[in-house]
Amino acid sequence: MNLKDKLRAVGGGAAPGRREQTEQTERDCCHLAVFRPAADFPGAYELRRETLRMMSELELPEDLDPRRILYLDTETTGLGGSGTVAFLVGMGYLTDRGFEVHQFLMRDYPEEPYLLRHVAAGLRRFDALCTFNGRSFDVPLLESRFLMNRMDRSCLDLPHLDLLHLSRRLWKLRLGRCNLGRLEAVILGRPRQDDLPGSEVPQRYFTYLKTGQMSLLDDILKHNAKDIMSLCTLLNHMADLYLHPEKIRFSEDAYSMGRALEKVRLPERARACYRLASRGRMGDRASEALASSYRRAGDREEAARIWREMIVSRRGGVLPYVELAKHEEHVRKDPRAALEWTERALIQLAEPGLREETAVQELKKELQYRRQRLKGKLKESAPEGATKEQ
Repeated sequence: MNLKDKLRAVGGGAAPGRREQTEQTERDCCHLAVFRPAADFPGAYELRRETLRMMSELELPEDLDPRRILYLDTETTGLGGSGTVAFLVGMGYLTDRGFEVHQFLMRDYPEEPYLLRHVAAGLRRFDALCTFNGRSFDVPLLESRFLMNRMDRSCLDLPHLDLLHLSRRLWKLRLGRCNLGRLEAVILGRPRQDDLPGSEVPQRYFTYLKTGQMSLLDDILKHNAKDIMSLCTLLNHMADLYLHPEKIRFSEDAYSMGRALEKVRLPERARACYRLASRGRMGDRASEALASSYRRAGDREEAARIWREMIVSRRGGVLPYVELAKHEEHVRKDPRAALEWTERALIQLAEPGLREETAVQELKKELQYRRQRLKGKLKESAPEGATKEQ
């Protein structure tokens, strides 16, 4: 079946019972559908509100069902501005049998109100929205198009899981760029083959408008459907890692997850991630973060234990010495021990491998001042006639 045939009926890959298309829908705008079996989305039906809250801290319905999460992606005539229009809106969701993608295509500009009507009707059926960069692009664009067409935009007021931001929290430290194609290839292990680059989509649509060649839209529809199915796969993969951080292979990712969990005030889970990360290349930073987490929670003795452990394993450079100096002075009220750690910190800073950078010089001045102050404390507290420490 070619695209021209598809434009007259729901696509051949649609789920049973959804192949018919009403005459009214045919007049309004083009509706196509794609179906994939549940086996293609492992774990998707077990996704729970508590996991999503752990990942995003969103306010979600208490009885959230994964079938009531809408995965949305748009294809547009540009990257923003008053003239940009979403000519294709794809919406995917889980059903009892599998995953359905419904695509609404604007075959020409006069069909935009009808496309938006179908989008609004679809959005109102769901409890949460999932996109990739939708907070910054898709949703603001749809809002502006609803307003331009004098239509109610309240259908967009759903709790919004933006996977771009969630992915950056978890993988940016290791990957740098976190676009969807890179995540599919590196994180999901599913690099796309023969996919239309997103940058070519607007021109392909404009050429279709000029020529009427419907075959030009085939690659756009496939690209959009793949994006939407990837959203579901990526969200559930991410949720599985949050529930089972021991599955994380890279210390950078474990450390990043720990930072993300601290942001949503789950310190115990964050510490478990820091411990995992401390075994790899992020050992120094993970141990520092672990000690800082205990210190913020008021467990200063556990923090001190970690700093001592870092020194024994030669991790963290001068930092654990400085922190132990502070701990001995302000927590244990032992200026003599604080002075000892301060002097050991100064010895670390004198190592020839350290460059004379501004930060190093500032820290050295701070430690020298601390040493003089601690010596003054010890002198004042020494009994008369006792030998003063030099």
